Amino acid sequence: MPRPKTLPDEDVLDMALAIMRRQGPDALTFAALSAGCGLSASTLVQRFESKTRLIQAALSQAWDRLDRLTLELAESTPKAPEGAVALLVGLSGDYGGIESYADDLMILREDLRDPALRARGAHWRGVLSDAIDARFAGVPAAPAGIGLMMASQWQGALLWWSFDPRMPVQDYVRQSLDRFVAAFTGSSSGP
Repeated sequence: MPRPKTLPDEDVLDMALAIMRRQGPDALTFAALSAGCGLSASTLVQRFESKTRLIQAALSQAWDRLDRLTLELAESTPKAPEGAVALLVGLSGDYGGIESYADDLMILREDLRDPALRARGAHWRGVLSDAIDARFAGVPAAPAGIGLMMASQWQGALLWWSFDPRMPVQDYVRQSLDRFVAAFTGSSSGP
């Protein structure tokens, strides 16, 4: 079968991310990506220059998607504590099962090693915290900075769930965040 002459960067980067998720970032090579997408390794080198730039491009695309999902959820959830829970539960659905979550932790290492990707994470922390803060604007008992506190609670819940993933991650996150909201409002955010 002849090699394709062209493939959009978005598709190539999706394949690069898939290789990193399945086999780890070290397994991503131009040869492995070539085998996966059908473009020649030399074409891929021309497009991305180095493995470091390829990883950065793939992870930047993943950050772009997370930014879009965060914005969509921020626009579609109520500006109330239950909206904060819904936003974070919605973000939790993107993790999948325990194997996917564990694989994504390997990829997080690459985000932490790269200053540009770390900056993306820091920016997203601010956007997410602000979106959560906006959902507590009318809650008198909510302390300043509750958005970052709740985002931290969410990340902790994901980690604790990963050690004992007997229930769906969204259910575990919702239970954890409902308890968090109740601590500040005196009531659960759930139905």
